[in-house]
Parts: sequence; C-alpha cells; structure tokens
Amino acid sequence: MAAEQTQSELTTTIALGLRELSKLSEKHLEEQLALLSPEDRAVVSEIQGSKGEKAMVLILRGANKGSRFLITSEGVSVGRSASSSIFLDDVTVSRTHATISKHGKSFVLKDEGSLNGTYINNVSVTEHVLVSGDEFQIGKFHLLFVGSN
Repeated sequence: MAAEQTQSELTTTIALGLRELSKLSEKHLEEQLALLSPEDRAVVSEIQGSKGEKAMVLILRGANKGSRFLITSEGVSVGRSASSSIFLDDVTVSRTHATISKHGKSFVLKDEGSLNGTYINNVSVTEHVLVSGDEFQIGKFHLLFVGSN
C-alpha cells in the first residue's frame, strides 16, 4: 500500500514521461521530420546541411508543440523567463533552466541548476553533447535536437 501511495504521489517531472525515451533512431528522426510542413522540412534541410554552423530545437510535446528555434554560435537560453531564447511557459520549468551553447562543431546542453532537472533518455544530465535526433525533457516539454549530418 505504501508503495502504491508513493507512486501516485510522485509529482516530479520524470514521472510525467515514464514512457521509454531511448535515443531516437535515424528512422524515428525521419518520422518526426516527415510530420512537418514542407516549409519546416526545407528549413530542417538547410540546418542539416549547415556543416555544424547551425542547429534547431523542435517542441515535440507540451504547449507550443511544433514550434522551432534556431541555434547559432551565440547559443540559446531555455527557461520560463520571458527573456529566454526558448521560452517554455510552465511551472515545471525554472526561470533559467538550461542553455545550449556551441563548442567547436558541437552543441552542448547544460542544466543551469534547475529545480526539476534536464533529462535525456530518462536520465538526469547536467551537461550533454547533443547529436541530431536527441530528444530531451525540460519540465513537461519534450524537445528534439536537429543538427547537421
């Protein structure tokens, strides 16, 4: 009974996405991109051919599903603050939750000490080098990283 009660009382964001979030395969990435409009697919194609200069984040689950955000060498901030480059308006997201910055040809996701954490594959991360197809969770939001091939 205690275990059942504890399970139903669990309110952390990890419980919101207990579905398997294993690393997306190339096929799954293609399936997600196929759902986009022709205009969005053209933008993604440009990103994938940018030789590591640009990347994009797409919201897969949560408010503003389908929104896309360009990431350049300046990087982006992710959070509930209206001044965030990627504004995620939900109480499960910290005001300054995470950043994505460019290091060489790679983009790095870094949790900025958020209350609920940042997850890749249901594992809390403080810093992670993103690869195209990575799905990560910030609060109730599931985001897809698209980089160059």
